Amino acid sequence: MAPMTHPMPMPMPSGQGMGTPAGLAAVLALSAGVAYLLAARRLRCRGDAWPRLRDASFTAGQAGLVAVALAPMPGGEFTAHMVRHLVIGMAAPLLLVLGRPVTLVLRALPAGPARRGLRAAVRSRPVGLLVLPPVAAVLDVGGLWLLYRTRLFAHLHDQPWLHAAVYTHVLAAGLLFSFAICQLDPVRHRYGLPLRAATLVAAATAHSVLAKTLYSTSPPGTAFTGHDLARAAEAMYYGGDLVELALAAALARQWYTVTGRRLSPAHRGLQAG
Repeated sequence: MAPMTHPMPMPMPSGQGMGTPAGLAAVLALSAGVAYLLAARRLRCRGDAWPRLRDASFTAGQAGLVAVALAPMPGGEFTAHMVRHLVIGMAAPLLLVLGRPVTLVLRALPAGPARRGLRAAVRSRPVGLLVLPPVAAVLDVGGLWLLYRTRLFAHLHDQPWLHAAVYTHVLAAGLLFSFAICQLDPVRHRYGLPLRAATLVAAATAHSVLAKTLYSTSPPGTAFTGHDLARAAEAMYYGGDLVELALAAALARQWYTVTGRRLSPAHRGLQAG
């Protein structure tokens, strides 16, 4: 289906145009990355094992956030926005979650109120509800439908702090969804692989449908060129697929680990027989 042409594109605020919010986001991301590496170094100095692959994953996620806050994105204005959305809401959250930051902080903190407080917080009932996979999926993908299929997106124009608030929600919701699907850090209740896999499939379907609607129709109250709209929709569709495949790979690895442990006694029995 050929994309519709919109003769009057509405410029949207870019990362460079967000000024103070973008600079603040970059500083926070850099600070979090440095704090993570210092905590990992502390563990290794006292003899604890902490895989450097987790360092690389977390650092890559923070570097991605710094890049989209400060560097120009490719393509037209809506395409650039969508690339930024993919990094903030999907790719960076997955990389950060794979770094297991909560586990690192719990192990790096000295025994005392701070560690007990963090452990109690991540295992509290409200957090347990938020990391219920369907709840996390609704907050994540539902927020995107609200952003692109209401006039909220149009209201972001020339309002850097509102734009920053929306990006903050996109990042938080992406982190929550990746955390709920992967469940690598301590949680109140570890939900089963079937529920997490079904939630991932449902969320991926909703994300793909939203991307297809954006291929032909701008968010209400905005207008972009047909070419820009199509490229943005394709970036959302195929970029989302890549991140969702990575999430599926993380689930498959857990499934393989669990079933391998269950099968190992039988395998040992066969060998003994």
